[in-house]
Amino acid sequence: MSSTAVIAETSATSGSDLRPVRPLKTILDPLDRITAGCTRILSTAHGHFESDGRSYQLPRYLYIGRPGGGEMMRVGIFAAIHGDEPEGALALAKFLELLAGVPEIGEGYALFIYPICNPTGFEDNTRHSRSGRDLNREFWTGTQEPEVRVLESEIREQAFDGIITLHSDDTSDGLYGFVRGAVLSEHLLKPALLNAGRHLPRNHREKIDGFDARHGIIHSGYPGMLQSQPGISHPPFEITLETPQLAPIHRQVDSLVAALSTVLTEYRYLQALGQNI
Repeated sequence: MSSTAVIAETSATSGSDLRPVRPLKTILDPLDRITAGCTRILSTAHGHFESDGRSYQLPRYLYIGRPGGGEMMRVGIFAAIHGDEPEGALALAKFLELLAGVPEIGEGYALFIYPICNPTGFEDNTRHSRSGRDLNREFWTGTQEPEVRVLESEIREQAFDGIITLHSDDTSDGLYGFVRGAVLSEHLLKPALLNAGRHLPRNHREKIDGFDARHGIIHSGYPGMLQSQPGISHPPFEITLETPQLAPIHRQVDSLVAALSTVLTEYRYLQALGQNI
């Protein structure tokens, strides 16, 4: 059974009080197979923490692209910060497979891939972590949640040029995204949504998730969302991509892969032009 089928099967039973544990290997085994076959991808799990007497690490994969003629552009891509949203993790597995076969897409990049940012929530198929917290409301709040503290450390230390977060929304009927940080963000999200629209429709509502939106783009967000450290002098571009969770899972995966490829292509192009928008 494919990883997509396993995810769909477990998600279908998530309403039960006897919620099945969804093994992390559902995502990590395919990622490790891709890593074993590509010298440009390294598996570098990071940060230990304990939950219910078990030891966890946050999975991390590093893709080192071919040199692109300048400094390597560092982008962090994060998924499954909500444990009941596995679509982004599946998309990252397919995206790394694409990068392994088409290295031109990742040329000039060092990509830090975090496929499961909420391991206990992923296992339990719950939005929150096993501590009962919504981790995507905890960033830069002085939280003691270990997953968030590990990710905050990564964001500080890696000094990303860009941060992309993948989500799915069971209340949306189409694709949309949040932009924060550099003005450049919107110039990347627009073409990303356009390309992703080959697989799924866009959400064109004027209000999405309680926020004002225009053509599927939102310029604000929730306090405590995963983002760069507030107050830094040169913030990265920051994009959150949202798929409609009730859509077929393979279409969500394909739309996210298309969006990610577009963001990398457009950002490399803009950097090569030396634009400062």
